[in-house]
Amino acid sequence: MANLGPEYPYSPIPVDLFVSKKHRGLSRGDLGFADASGRIVFRVNRPSSKSSANKLVLLDATGKPLISMHRHDDGSWEGYKGGEQKDLIFRVKKAETDLEVFLLDSTSELKVKGCPSMKSCTIYKGNDILAQTSLMYKLWQLYVRKDKFRLTIFPGSVDYALVAALIVIFIDRRRH
Repeated sequence: MANLGPEYPYSPIPVDLFVSKKHRGLSRGDLGFADASGRIVFRVNRPSSKSSANKLVLLDATGKPLISMHRHDDGSWEGYKGGEQKDLIFRVKKAETDLEVFLLDSTSELKVKGCPSMKSCTIYKGNDILAQTSLMYKLWQLYVRKDKFRLTIFPGSVDYALVAALIVIFIDRRRH
């Protein structure tokens, strides 16, 4: 898989990113992915122009566009490297409650399964789990808040930016 995001050293243990719209330093309406230290690693921007209503852009911590995601009227998505619709990276097709992801630089296919309203999903490559999301539970909470959740990326050869983009598509598709 192409490496689109910041360079991360291989980690023999899972890496957690915390996803929320309420991280410090985010513009209103942006979604952020922060590391355990609270530093924004990725953020998602929804361009404000009407012509970009079906477009989301995954940015790195410096604001550089990594992946632009375009939703089509049939519910499918396409992901392009950078901020323009030039270098196609993947196509996403909705299959009932799941997503099927076709990577252009690979013969492998990814699947995203879960429940968008609960911010809960798992990304599979074959039978292997690449990443998984979960809500942030606390013992004293009566109701689990859905505005912040954890993304765990498991060790292996997966691009963090690609995982973040797929999570955004999975979560965003319930809005349409």
